[in-house]
Amino acid sequence: MDEIEFRYDTQLLIDAEGLDEDELDDYITEHFVGDSLLVIGDDETVKIHFHTNEPWKLLEYCATLGEIYDIVVEDMDRQSRGLKG
Repeated sequence: MDEIEFRYDTQLLIDAEGLDEDELDDYITEHFVGDSLLVIGDDETVKIHFHTNEPWKLLEYCATLGEIYDIVVEDMDRQSRGLKG
């Protein structure tokens, strides 16, 4: 079985005015360790999907931008072993 490099699949929505997908993408890429980053939305609501070993750091950052909700953090290592994530 392959080892998972970034254990936590982290997903959330952010509501705030003036969000910029490209700026968010660049900031996350430069300041957080992980992969499979997706930043999708408009200037008021953005969905973020990111694989990382430190999801709390991403959540802390996103909470500074606006209201965060629909937060999902799944343990992909547990899932790969057939356990609930």
